[in-house]
Amino acid sequence: MGLRMKELIMVKLGGSLITDKSKPYTLREDVLDRMCDEIAETVKAGCRLLIGHGAGSFGHVSAKKYRTNEGFVSDGSAYGLAMVSDDAVGLNRIVVNKLLQRNLNAIHISTSSSSICMNGEIKDFYIKPLEEMLRRGMLPVIHGDVAMDTGKGCCIASTDEEFAYLAKRLGAKKIIMCGKTDGVYDSKEKTIPIITRDNFDEIKKHIYGSDGVADVTGGMIFKIEKSLQMADDGIETWIINGLKENDLKKAILGEKVQCTIIK
Repeated sequence: MGLRMKELIMVKLGGSLITDKSKPYTLREDVLDRMCDEIAETVKAGCRLLIGHGAGSFGHVSAKKYRTNEGFVSDGSAYGLAMVSDDAVGLNRIVVNKLLQRNLNAIHISTSSSSICMNGEIKDFYIKPLEEMLRRGMLPVIHGDVAMDTGKGCCIASTDEEFAYLAKRLGAKKIIMCGKTDGVYDSKEKTIPIITRDNFDEIKKHIYGSDGVADVTGGMIFKIEKSLQMADDGIETWIINGLKENDLKKAILGEKVQCTIIK
């Protein structure tokens, strides 16, 4: 049973999709349950997946309080790092448990103990256990996490950053990112169907965030830029609406859904 026997698809469940980011530590359980059902159907149909999810309202409160992404900035930074880690792992345990309830071989992956960053960018990640898990038919579940950082002491390792590092190294050909809208919106809140390096400079002048609000933080731009880097290695990224029943299932199976494809 070879590592590349089946095409690997990486699926990200957005933190704002599976949690209510306006309410600390609040799960959107109905959404998560449905998405786990769809994942289970595709795995049982023979699809080979790696799952990732954001920290959502579980990691946001402590990360903001302790300014974790700024690094070791105060005497409380080390304790804050531990708190953010605990919050992020808490959500991961819920996601993993939901998948286990569906008889899937789901297993937690810790970025904090497997990687090292420099100024917020993953520079090294020990992937041999991941490779072996995939070879043995496991379903790894990674998440937005904390990491040690040689530049500023510590940082937040987002799921987008994790996927960007791991996709090529694990041989993935497709990434599906689940949010709350039908892909990336333009200034008229219409889905942009295709983004490539050829049209990105023009499109980014009009891009709106995945929640339908102006992308003033650079979050969506960062996501697209990372996806374009992966596209250079032949990896497609689909940004889909996780609130639409069966859209995740269809996207994993390669069926048409209303979304943005970055290639």
